[in-house]
Formats: sequence, structure tokens, C-alpha cells
Amino acid sequence: MDKAIQDELKAHLMQTNETFRNLMDRHHEYDVLVERLESKPTLTAEEEIEEHRLKKLKLQMKDQMEQIVSEYRLQNVS
Repeated sequence: MDKAIQDELKAHLMQTNETFRNLMDRHHEYDVLVERLESKPTLTAEEEIEEHRLKKLKLQMKDQMEQIVSEYRLQNVS
């Protein structure tokens, strides 16, 4: 799928689908937390575990958002 179309579809879902919007918000929150950890010169063992956990959560959010996009596309194909 063309990136512009994909971006339009995600923008539409952000406006019309509360679940998608919540997933996107959580994904962004996790992204900010990961960036904070990655900006540190060194991480403690606990911080490394937290970074790994946050990255897994981000991936789960992304997978769920992609599932919503796929379902929407299937329902709206002519």
C-alpha cells in the first residue's frame, strides 16, 4: 500500500476509531519512554529490562494498530 494512502487511513482512524487512537497514544507514550532510556550513556540492569519491556509493548501496540488498519481496509474495499 502506498505510504500516503496508509498515512491518510491512519489519520482517518485516529479521528474515527477510539481503540486505534488509544493504541496510537500508548505507542507514543512508550516511544517517549524508550527514547529517554536510550539517551542515557549507560543503563542499569533494571533500566535495560524496562527498555526491553517497553519495546515489546510498543510492538504489540503497532501490531494491534496494523490489525485495525487491515480490518478497516477489508471492510471498505469496493
